[in-house]
Amino acid sequence: MTAAASRVVLTAAPEQARGIVVVLHGGRERSQAPVRGNQLAVLRMALTANRVAAAAGRLVVARVVNQVRGWNGAAMAPVADARAALDELRERFGPDLPICLVGHSLGGRTAMRVADAAGVRSIVGLAPWLPPGEPTAQLRDRQVLILHGTRDRTTSPSASADFARSIARQGAAVSYVTVPGDGHGLMRRRNLVDGLTADFAVATLAGTSADDLAGHRTTSGRDTRLLRSVLAGEPWLAA
Repeated sequence: MTAAASRVVLTAAPEQARGIVVVLHGGRERSQAPVRGNQLAVLRMALTANRVAAAAGRLVVARVVNQVRGWNGAAMAPVADARAALDELRERFGPDLPICLVGHSLGGRTAMRVADAAGVRSIVGLAPWLPPGEPTAQLRDRQVLILHGTRDRTTSPSASADFARSIARQGAAVSYVTVPGDGHGLMRRRNLVDGLTADFAVATLAGTSADDLAGHRTTSGRDTRLLRSVLAGEPWLAA
């Protein structure tokens, strides 16, 4: 087992799992500093993992804790961590289980990069860091949800929208959801954001419909309508 693979933290590990959700935290453009469990980027995605686990039923929910905080140019350090984690999870829980990747900020970029891994069916990017020139072909035939706050000053909502258009041309089923008034952490409307993330993961991995999820996971009729629109592949939506 590699050092990167050993940094998988299981939030839920049911017997006879029917899918795997892999949660990827944010970081910095450049940093060799080690990642600690009490850093805000890690704690932010622990909340998301808990919300997914509460909704997931028979889905494995696993967080990846990166070795270092930075992307670090061509090293793409979090990509190696994520791929090692995916190998470990497939070995432990089964090579044929479908996978949903959920990443925030740098973790969103990582999720998009490793979407070509075996078993990946769907991806959620929460305020993802998607600079110009990101590859897109690996997202062909994937189902993708991107959520971005209008007040994000750390990563670019317009760059996320451009990326959504690019992967749609590659054949991805993508929905871009604007979150009015929210910033980079998507904490102002975290209940909606993490609820939609959880329900999207359950629906895309387990084949559950928005109507089946209504009433016991979503918080309002509007949230159910939003989930229904996302699962239908509507490209441009507002939370």
